[in-house]
Amino acid sequence: MNLLSPPAQVDIVEVAPRDGFQSIREPLPTEDKIRCIQLLIDAGVTRMEIGSFVSPRAIPQMADTGELVAAFADRSAMRFSALVPNLRGAELALASGIRELVFVVSVSESHNQGNVRRSVAQSLEELARLVALIEQEDNACLRLDLGTSFDCPYEGTIAWHQVDDVLSRARDLCGELHLEVALCDTTGRATPYQVAEHFRQLVARHQGPRLSWAFHGHDTYGMGVANALFAIHHGATTVDAACAGLGGCPFAPGATGNTATEDLVYAFNGGQVYSGINLPRLLAAADAIAALPGGQTASHLRQVPRDRVT
Repeated sequence: MNLLSPPAQVDIVEVAPRDGFQSIREPLPTEDKIRCIQLLIDAGVTRMEIGSFVSPRAIPQMADTGELVAAFADRSAMRFSALVPNLRGAELALASGIRELVFVVSVSESHNQGNVRRSVAQSLEELARLVALIEQEDNACLRLDLGTSFDCPYEGTIAWHQVDDVLSRARDLCGELHLEVALCDTTGRATPYQVAEHFRQLVARHQGPRLSWAFHGHDTYGMGVANALFAIHHGATTVDAACAGLGGCPFAPGATGNTATEDLVYAFNGGQVYSGINLPRLLAAADAIAALPGGQTASHLRQVPRDRVT
């Protein structure tokens, strides 16, 4: 399988404040979250999924997302996004000042029911309502996360044409709206060759001026960095990661943390792929995040003596 040249620059979306923090059961003090987010910004992070606008009953850890957005409202250089599960969440996010909305639809019917208690068709109906809302807003944009794009904890391996079916239906609803599409390895079971095949097939069918590609991976099977590298060699220009490898999908049994941002930055640096993130400062942020009570971390680079890292 031929590898394309990677882009000279890749956006890293830091997802520890959402995907990472939501995996911690006991609510974290808002001031601790603010401190960790500031450390990530100090390290050079410019894109961040700061939280989600969901019911506090569903995910109590995300109850203070609005406060976090307000605390960093003056950071014009930052691109903050937030996950929204429905129209109400989108309205709250936009009212708080968030301009980048993230909507998740799982390719697998079983996982979509477990994750948002809706069928895929019902999720796509909700997506249509979000698109109508975004089209009325200035400078608002949408990212579509396609969960279980490679594997489902209930249904097993997901073929690229299953992803194509959901994506095609979603694109029909989005019209002229610019869309960032993320293929999500929700369980962390994808292999680099599967990632390459999915991107190769889907980019060929859907590439266009109003579409960009992202990859969201977990490191459950130790493939996180390799999968991300294969993704950027086959069309992705954005990769998600969580500092310290914090996280794990609560609706995907056995899925451990996200790919550690510091591991990914180290790999990118070795290939002269620019991310704009300062690795020593990022490791300081990783130490602070790893020290939070109740978190599950999975960083490789944090285990290496610091004088050997750079």
